[in-house]
Amino acid sequence: MRVLVVGAGIGGLGAAIALTQRGIDVDVVEVKPEFSVYGVGINQPANSLRALRSLGVLERCLAVGYQFDQCDFYGADGEHLVNIPYGFSGEDVPCNNALSRLDLHRILLERAEDVGIKIRYHTSVADLADRGDEVEVELTDGRHETYDLVVAFDGIKSWTRRKIFGDQYDPVHSGFGVLRITLPRPAEVTGMRVYQALGVKLGFCPLSENSMYMFVVTAQPADVVHDPATLGDLLRSQLEPFGDLPGRVRDSISGPAGIVYSPISDVMLPLPWFAGRVGVLGDAAHACAPHLTQGAGMALEDGVVLAEMLAAGGPIEQTLRQFGERRFPRAKLVQDVSHQILANEMSINADNYAASVEAMRTHLPEQSRAVDRLLDAPA
Repeated sequence: MRVLVVGAGIGGLGAAIALTQRGIDVDVVEVKPEFSVYGVGINQPANSLRALRSLGVLERCLAVGYQFDQCDFYGADGEHLVNIPYGFSGEDVPCNNALSRLDLHRILLERAEDVGIKIRYHTSVADLADRGDEVEVELTDGRHETYDLVVAFDGIKSWTRRKIFGDQYDPVHSGFGVLRITLPRPAEVTGMRVYQALGVKLGFCPLSENSMYMFVVTAQPADVVHDPATLGDLLRSQLEPFGDLPGRVRDSISGPAGIVYSPISDVMLPLPWFAGRVGVLGDAAHACAPHLTQGAGMALEDGVVLAEMLAAGGPIEQTLRQFGERRFPRAKLVQDVSHQILANEMSINADNYAASVEAMRTHLPEQSRAVDRLLDAPA
C-alpha cells in the first residue's frame, strides 16, 4: 500500500510514523517552505501520551516536558476556588505531560527520520482524482504520483476538505480568541492553574523545570487582525482585572516579544471523513476549542488508529468506514465538552458570579473526572 500524507504538523507526522511502522509506504508533503512551528506550549493528556508511546517517542517527550496530575481554579484576586485531580488512570503513563510545541515537533521529526520518512517541503496537492482503486495526484512541484490512499492533516483551513466536501464545513468562529506566551515558571506552578475574571479566563501550564506558558481567553471578533507590535499592550490590558500571580506577570511584560494570538474556531465534519480513497483527519475534520487540551491528542489518535486498522487488512472502503464510526464519537465528545466549557466560563458576569463559583465547586471535579475517564478508554 502507498499512502500520501498531506501536512507535516503533529497529526501528519504521527500518522506517517504510525503507517510506516506498520510497513506501509508513505510520502509526506508540507506546504511550508521549511520546518517552522507556530505557538508556544502544548499539554498532552494520558490518551495522547499513549499514542506517542506507540510511535516510539514517549520517553523523549517525558524527558523534556513536565508531568502533573491536577488543576486548581482561582478567582481574579487569587482566592482558591477548587482543586480538580485529573481522572486519567495514570498507571502506565502520566496524567499529563506539557512541553513546548517546538520540542514535540522536533521529536516527531527525529522519529520520522529514524524510520526513513522523507518530507517534501514547499509542496502540496495541486489537484487529485479518485479513480476508484487508486488516487492520481498532481503536486505543486509538477510531479504526478499515484497512491492507494490520500490522508490530509492540512489544518483547520484544509484545502483538501474544501476540495472533496465543499465550503459548507469551513471553520466557525466561536466569538473568542486566545493570547499565549512562554514565561519563567515560579516554583508554585506545579500543575495547571486557571484564574477566572468577568469575561476573561487565564491559565498557567508548566512546561519544564524552568518554563510555563500562559493563555488568556477573551471575546474577539472573527475578523480581528492584531498588529504584532501591539500584542504586549493588548495582553497587559486583558490582565488588568487580576491580582496574585497574573498581576505580577502583567507587571513584568514590557513588549510584544513571544506573544502569539489565535482565534478559537470549530470544525466538525460529519461522517464520512473519507470520500472514496481521499480523506481529512485531525483539525481538518474536527478542530475544537483548546479547553480539554485534546486537539493534538485527537489528531495523533487518528493516525495511530488508522494505521492499526489498515494493517489489519480487509477491503479498504470498509476499513475507512469503520474507522470513521470508531473515531467520530470520541472527537465529537471532545468538541462538545470543550465548547461547553468555553461557553460556561465566558458567560460569567457580575450577576451570576457567586452561583457560578458554587456550581464550579460542587460539580466541576466529578464532571471533569467523568470526561477524563471516557478519554482514558482505548481510542
